[in-house]
Amino acid sequence: MTTVLSLGGSIVAPEGPDPAFLAAFRALVERHLAADPSRRLVLVVRGGGPARLWQKAFREAAGALLDRPEEAATAQDWIGVMATRLNAELVRALMGSLAPQPVVTDPTAVELFMGRVLVAAGWKPGWSTDYDAVLLAERFGAEEVVNLSNIEKVYTADPRKDPSARPLDTISWAEFRKLVGEEWTPGANAPFDPIASRRAAEIKLRVVCAAGRDLGNLEALLEGRPFVGTTIGPD
Repeated sequence: MTTVLSLGGSIVAPEGPDPAFLAAFRALVERHLAADPSRRLVLVVRGGGPARLWQKAFREAAGALLDRPEEAATAQDWIGVMATRLNAELVRALMGSLAPQPVVTDPTAVELFMGRVLVAAGWKPGWSTDYDAVLLAERFGAEEVVNLSNIEKVYTADPRKDPSARPLDTISWAEFRKLVGEEWTPGANAPFDPIASRRAAEIKLRVVCAAGRDLGNLEALLEGRPFVGTTIGPD
């Protein structure tokens, strides 16, 4: 049984790497895998806050480069991709012998799943790590992607802008896609990106959005117990 966990960069490294959290996360992974030898985890590591900081530094320092918007956007996208790879290499190293393969950077090219944990990072400009997670779920037969970020649930609107926004326990792909639209932009802060959502809906994949730093809640989710989060689809 394979489960895909998509880890927000702001969970792995809020400002810098968080050793205490990472050690506790590794212990959770070890317990989860030890309980059932058929379990495997794909960990897709995102850039999150660190990526946005580096992209912001580029914008502030770029000067005339910003007069070429297409080139500037591609540069920022690559910065985000590289942030995911640094975070992912840290996570893979901490998994030790559970994750013997190099970090996956092209989800369309990976053929084998060696060990118990496969760690992946960003691919290339124009493709989010959410989309990578969906492709890897499809490739390895996972029924669910657990999308871990700094929000507990999906809301009916952005609660920072709309005080009437309500948290949701469940939502269909059709309704979720109305919330997030159809286009993805680098650094966007949607709960799950629109392009990945379209593919997930097509293959009837289930996505759970939950708070990533609440490891007790994550363990409950992985073990099939009641948890706090939002389940998206299938329709």
